[in-house]
Amino acid sequence: MSRTWFSDRTPVGIGLRHVHYHDALAAPADIDFFEVHSENFFARGGATLGVLEEVAGRYPVSLHGTSLGLGSVAGISPRHLDSLVQLADRISPALISDHAAFGQGVVGEQLVHAGDLLPIAFNESMLQVMTENVLQVQERLGRQILVENLSAYLEPPGSTLTETEFLTELAERSGCRLLVDINNLAVNAVNTGIENVAVSIKQWLDQIPATHVGEIHLAGCTPAQPGGLVIDDHSQKVSDTVWDGYHHAITRFGQVPTLIEWDTQLPEWQVLLNEANKARRIAEKACNALSENSFQEQPV
Repeated sequence: MSRTWFSDRTPVGIGLRHVHYHDALAAPADIDFFEVHSENFFARGGATLGVLEEVAGRYPVSLHGTSLGLGSVAGISPRHLDSLVQLADRISPALISDHAAFGQGVVGEQLVHAGDLLPIAFNESMLQVMTENVLQVQERLGRQILVENLSAYLEPPGSTLTETEFLTELAERSGCRLLVDINNLAVNAVNTGIENVAVSIKQWLDQIPATHVGEIHLAGCTPAQPGGLVIDDHSQKVSDTVWDGYHHAITRFGQVPTLIEWDTQLPEWQVLLNEANKARRIAEKACNALSENSFQEQPV
């Protein structure tokens, strides 16, 4: 199988987890790329890295980070960045991404990593921090990265910009692109009490310039208990609301590489393939509708 993007359709990939290593390598699948969590492959050798190298020999690979801490005032860990650079040099990934979040800070003169994706305030001060951190990472990697919108469970004080304004300005100042996670938009809308989640998602998507978007994530999560928060646990099939948002996103952004994420309560391999096929059908339908509208709008 070619390790290049398909030019005639929207590239659709699957997040590759260890229980599916054999499935991914046992037989060719109609998958355009695989995405892995970067930190799981920072070791210099071993069987796991060997599997990734074999996968990368057959498919394009996307490296998706969860611990870089692009929004950390304390800066980027040199050790972490060194490991990411070494992995990228070894794998030659098609995409590299991380989150609009902070992950580390100074506590009692000691640098401490939270081990989680923590939300940031959307303001000029944080925009400068993130821009500098993204530029540093891109300079070391020698390439553009993608930054993902976060599912957040609280709103830090001090925001003077909307999330879309913040991410748009970050992309323009740093030259990065954006990874739009549509399930994160749904989670945030539900947790903040927005009544019409579907409309909220579309409004958010409409505020992002199409040229800034380089990838889309799709996932499902466990419904919230009464009075509780929705947790973005990537444990279910993609919801109808997120599929609806995805159709709208493709009409806005075009044939953007799209990933099915599933991290907990992992299903059988075929379930993931079915989700990927559904994404491809929806993307094709959205692109066809976009082409028809463009044709109808041509002057005569």
